[in-house]
Amino acid sequence: MFVAVYAICKNEAQFVDRWMNSMAEADQIVVLDTGSTDDTVKKLAERGAEVTIGIIDPWRFDVARNQSLDLVSPQADICVCTDLDEVFHPGWREKLEASWTPRATQARYRYTWSFNPDGSEGVVFWTEKIHARYGYTWVHPVHEVLKWIGQGLPGEMVTAEGVQLDHFPDFTKSRGQYLPLLELSVQEDPDDDRNVHYLGREYMYKRRWDDCIRMLKRHLAMPSATWRDERAASMRYIARSFAMKGERAVARDWYLRAIAEAPHLREPYTDLAMLLYEDQAWDGVLYFTGCALDITDRPRSYICEAASWGSLPHDLRSIALYHTGRLEEALGEAQAALELEPGNQRLRSNVEILGRQVAQQ
Repeated sequence: MFVAVYAICKNEAQFVDRWMNSMAEADQIVVLDTGSTDDTVKKLAERGAEVTIGIIDPWRFDVARNQSLDLVSPQADICVCTDLDEVFHPGWREKLEASWTPRATQARYRYTWSFNPDGSEGVVFWTEKIHARYGYTWVHPVHEVLKWIGQGLPGEMVTAEGVQLDHFPDFTKSRGQYLPLLELSVQEDPDDDRNVHYLGREYMYKRRWDDCIRMLKRHLAMPSATWRDERAASMRYIARSFAMKGERAVARDWYLRAIAEAPHLREPYTDLAMLLYEDQAWDGVLYFTGCALDITDRPRSYICEAASWGSLPHDLRSIALYHTGRLEEALGEAQAALELEPGNQRLRSNVEILGRQVAQQ
């Protein structure tokens, strides 16, 4: 089986050696450099990558991805799209080949998008950027996705258990291009609910609260927006925007709608618990953190957020128990929070303080 890795890059010399070491299990590594001014191209070529320089103007991620895919050998059976700030765990090729079937045309695998300061995993979801050589193209100017354009229906989507890709982003790079490209995506394809959701989320990141609310209400009204997890996320972002506007009662109601939409997710419960924590509504904090912690199966979608699966629910619960006079229970939750984030000095101090108070009872 012929496995090819392909990528796009610009000014990423600092990542070349780590990336090439990780991708070395492939039969071919091709890279489209889109205008580096450092020695990225030189370093890649020295390490054995096949590098082509191509300027994309105006910039679009889908155009760049498709041009890099064109560089892959026609002999390739499996194409693996990665970026230079990503790293596979060793043995990925063997696990990928073991999961691939004669009917497979695409593979799903585990992806850690970010890490916490203590090195633990942050945002984790499953992604699908491994595919057959023919039949696929990239679409959308940003948050690009693979689209099947082959004859008939696509083949089987396999799950590549054990394949793990880690992302170590360069946070010095600007996200400034994302918003105009997302606005272009929605302009080009106004019926794509995914793009509308992402644009609303980007408005939230930019603190454009009214635009966020408007766009995500549009998302929720779309007939194609049926994925409950993503609908709940839109409701949560609407709630967060209303809270930032000072309309906390409206925010609470939107969080409740998000819970009703996707009661199997921790995130809506945790977000509402945080809102109630800020309002010092301790009984509500206890109820909703309890609901969050009752959910023990972490979903495989990008909706899964690190905070809800880290120390936060236990931390909020400990504080609420303290304020309602239940010191021993508060200590237990503080210890649970510290176990999940052992490098957090505030959590460690909470455990020490509560421990002394419990001992004095």
